[in-house]
Amino acid sequence: MPLVGQPAPDFDMLSTKDMKTLDQHVKLSDYKGKWLVMFFYPADFTFVCPTEIIAMNDRLAEFHDLDAEVLGVSCDSVHSHKAWINTPKSENGLGGLDYPLGADFTKEVARKYDVLVESEGQALRGLFIVDPEGILRYQVVHDMNIGRSVDETIRVLEALQAGGLCPANWKPGDKLLEV
Repeated sequence: MPLVGQPAPDFDMLSTKDMKTLDQHVKLSDYKGKWLVMFFYPADFTFVCPTEIIAMNDRLAEFHDLDAEVLGVSCDSVHSHKAWINTPKSENGLGGLDYPLGADFTKEVARKYDVLVESEGQALRGLFIVDPEGILRYQVVHDMNIGRSVDETIRVLEALQAGGLCPANWKPGDKLLEV
């Protein structure tokens, strides 16, 4: 089980980085020197998942402004990811995507991050923030039926980058706690 404050579990999986060849891998080392927001979702062509994936995409510039990259991951194949990305939103597709989806077809990465539901072969909604040195700084896991808040993800990323003690409901511009 990954632990906050420890090195993030390594990974290497096919992705949609190159939509033409589908032969580009994503690895933890690709994100060295940047923040990584990696989230797992249960499956392509479902109902809650596209709301999260599209919401992350809609706010991608904000993540980039915070020197962070976004990576979505499910246990589907890279071919399923490509089909879903190319399917219009009106047909329950993603209608394009500006960050990669990792294809954890072997389920190895979901196991390493302790989000795999073995009996279903799907990942829970796990979200992990890894710092530029590869240390896991945040993790949260939701039930498959509950979407995550992009606002909260950005707030937590900003709090991690603030470099101090952030009280409950802290927002950028608020004072840090002094001790």
